[in-house]
Amino acid sequence: MGRVVMSAVMSLDGFIADPHDRVGPMFDWYGNGDVATAPGDPERTFHVSRASADYMNETWPQVGAAVIGRHLFDLTNGWHGRPAAGGAVFVVTHDAPTDWLFPDAPFTFVTDGVRSAIEQAKVFAGDRDVSISAGNVGAQAFSAGLVDMVDIDLVPVVLGAGKRFFGDVVTDQTVLENPRVVEGDRVIHLRYPVRAG
Repeated sequence: MGRVVMSAVMSLDGFIADPHDRVGPMFDWYGNGDVATAPGDPERTFHVSRASADYMNETWPQVGAAVIGRHLFDLTNGWHGRPAAGGAVFVVTHDAPTDWLFPDAPFTFVTDGVRSAIEQAKVFAGDRDVSISAGNVGAQAFSAGLVDMVDIDLVPVVLGAGKRFFGDVVTDQTVLENPRVVEGDRVIHLRYPVRAG
């Protein structure tokens, strides 16, 4: 089995979006470089620095499935039925949508919690990783000890307020291992293994 990796782009003050779900300049690094790469979906090309492209081309193809919350699903309209990375998306929700325009897309709506979503995603992913989005859903998994790795794309932006990387549910102190650090242009990629035990 692969790892469960909690990930997102994060501002210097710990947010993944502002209070209105806007990311502002936090995603600028996806288009500020001269290296074209499409690591998760051949129809989604980014233009990043060489260091970021190498990092993305190494890590994104390792994702076999993703777990997201209903809020992110609604914000993105499920990326119009195309997973950003991996072959399937498991959406943690209280109520599955009945009017989505892409009913045949590889999206599964999981109504019995984040643990169940991760278990289903792991079965689908096999020996590849499961990506779980940061925010409240990722934080639930992190608090439950289900996360093996924390990936942060740290950008030089201060939002001042917003949606926290670790959501509103992480209350216990946790020590992570030293990160792997990759410096891109306007982003630092950090991979923190979660310390066992």
